Amino acid sequence: QVRVVESGGGLVQAGGSLRLSCTAASGSTFSVDAAGWYRQVPGNEREVVASIRSDDTTTFADSAKGRFTISRDKSKNTIYLQMNSLRPEDTTMYYCNAWNPVFGNYWGRGTQVTVSS
Repeated sequence: QVRVVESGGGLVQAGGSLRLSCTAASGSTFSVDAAGWYRQVPGNEREVVASIRSDDTTTFADSAKGRFTISRDKSKNTIYLQMNSLRPEDTTMYYCNAWNPVFGNYWGRGTQVTVSS
């Protein structure tokens, strides 16, 4: 069974930074081949914020470009989302989706990010 766990959320003032972590663990060998960070405001659909592919190419939502970066540590099977210049509108739950070509994709339960003005 694969578990995806997000961490690093919290309360920060506008203009501040947070680094979210997403770690995938399982009893079998599950390496994160590709992953994405998503966020969902209540009442809205979940939207992708940033993603990283198996070849380490990255994509970002327009709202994240220039402020967020996504990276990985393969030795730790962990994906990071570095968020800088945070804005109050970035406040919401952030979710990680980790994908492996054999095992499929798995969601974590999310981590809350709150940006105060």
